[in-house]
Amino acid sequence: MSVVAFPGQPDSVPDPATGATTGMTTMVAVERFLDSITATTTRVGYAETLARLTAVAGPAHPVATLAPEHYAEVMDRWKTAAAATWNRHLSALCSFTTWGQRQELLATNPARRLERRKPARRGDRAIPAARLETLFTGPAHALRERVLWRLLYDTAARAEEILTLNVEDLDLEFRRARVVSKGGALEYVHWATPTARLLPRLLAGRTGGPVFLADRRAPASGPRTPAAADIDPTTGHGRLSYPRAEYLFKTASATLDPHRQGWTLHQLRHSALQHLAQAGRTAPELQAKSRHQHLASLGRYVRLGEETSARVTAEADPIQRRRPR
Repeated sequence: MSVVAFPGQPDSVPDPATGATTGMTTMVAVERFLDSITATTTRVGYAETLARLTAVAGPAHPVATLAPEHYAEVMDRWKTAAAATWNRHLSALCSFTTWGQRQELLATNPARRLERRKPARRGDRAIPAARLETLFTGPAHALRERVLWRLLYDTAARAEEILTLNVEDLDLEFRRARVVSKGGALEYVHWATPTARLLPRLLAGRTGGPVFLADRRAPASGPRTPAAADIDPTTGHGRLSYPRAEYLFKTASATLDPHRQGWTLHQLRHSALQHLAQAGRTAPELQAKSRHQHLASLGRYVRLGEETSARVTAEADPIQRRRPR
């Protein structure tokens, strides 16, 4: 996703009193920082946080005078969010700060008063297969959502990787897609028959543009105009955003979640890998599917949980074992 520049914004701002320039503006600094990031998924993730910073400080605010109060106001939007969400947005601010200091744009660290949060220890994050099947096949859910959810589960891919897919990235014959993974590497993800049957219906003959489209046409002008690559040339609709896709999945899954909170898109990746582990797939096979560089990173995805515990207990139950078959 490209960064769209706002017209008429200078690199530096004149001081009203003296007429002297006060350095690069926050908006220009943000644009240059995002342009320096080669990994698409990282750039898209950081853009949301830094758009908030630009709005809080003001596009013409000198980046050199960014203060802890600006960063605190940015993070205030996510003060009630989960620790992982808070840490993700804080990481974006810290990365921007480090870049600004290297470029000698920032003399101090505006993030110095903010701290990472310790995530709560999670139990089994996998979604039961039967409930997933209800989501995948439920007639109440739109085709776009069912294809997205099924594709995320089949591929065990990161949500950002799938949402940034273009039609040109799909290889329908071999049931695979080319994605840009963490670090900017080009890799392939693969899907199974249920996804293969649904994808052509979703594409409806389209040969280019984003695979997953928003419900509305993209703005033709103004600061919210997406890059040309994020607009379908046939319908004029923009790319479906991560926040919107996440909201739709949490809303749809809330009735099936015992806690009534709904599940996250990332849990589809957890579920796919954990279900494969439960089926007896080896660690190297799971690593090939998840595309983790290190097996240690894979460990938190394949922690066998409640379902495995229940099965092992039932199989070891001496009373159950004595019953005639």
